[in-house]
Amino acid sequence: MYICKVQGKCVSTIKNKALMGCSLVTTQRLNESGNPTGEIMVAVDTIGCSVGEIVLVTAGSSARCALGHTNSPADSAIIGIVDTCDLNQIKGGK
Repeated sequence: MYICKVQGKCVSTIKNKALMGCSLVTTQRLNESGNPTGEIMVAVDTIGCSVGEIVLVTAGSSARCALGHTNSPADSAIIGIVDTCDLNQIKGGK
């Protein structure tokens, strides 16, 4: 799992049928200081998070399990919103 910040919404009206009805968001991993690091990635939002929230993201087959579709092309899924975290300055919310 990764701690990420939701950067924005990703709208796709035409997508794989396994992703129909799924909301997509852009996320960016956070380092131990709570600063964004790495590339922006798209994740399936399974919980209804908002832009600016700190979230838990799972990847690979765990993401597909979170969606309940083992044949889904999804590679990452949001599975939780972080309220607090004991890593230096990382805090949940906006």
